Amino acid sequence: MSLQERIEKDVIDAMKAKDAVKVSTLRMLKSALGNYLIQTKKDKADDADILGIIAKQAKQRRESLESFEKGGRKDLADKEKAELAILEAYLPKQLSDDELKTEVQKAIAASGAKGPADMGKLMKVLMPAVQGKADGKRIQEAVKAALK
Repeated sequence: MSLQERIEKDVIDAMKAKDAVKVSTLRMLKSALGNYLIQTKKDKADDADILGIIAKQAKQRRESLESFEKGGRKDLADKEKAELAILEAYLPKQLSDDELKTEVQKAIAASGAKGPADMGKLMKVLMPAVQGKADGKRIQEAVKAALK
């Protein structure tokens, strides 16, 4: 079952269970997927595209959550946490810091990167291996630390 089919099925299951938060979150995700298809002029998205969209939606929720917590809006922060948990269920298991360092070292060996000037070359090798498995900010910090 493709990721898109799984999301469709989960929307129906959530509607049957009357889980309003899950229904609205998955509908927002489907809307983002529809917008992606329109922008790219594709007929169908593959699982990698969908994972990228989910990761982007999760990042937006994290940023909103942080803003709401700083602003003292616990009600909105709780809503964002619930939506984030739903989205994260579709993402692959996140890499630990040690696993991320290992992937960075493998990419350094494969790309021949020697210093900060080779960061772009390193990222081209690293990103396919860690896409969706780690937040972009964590990846960037690990790469900077490894190239110092």
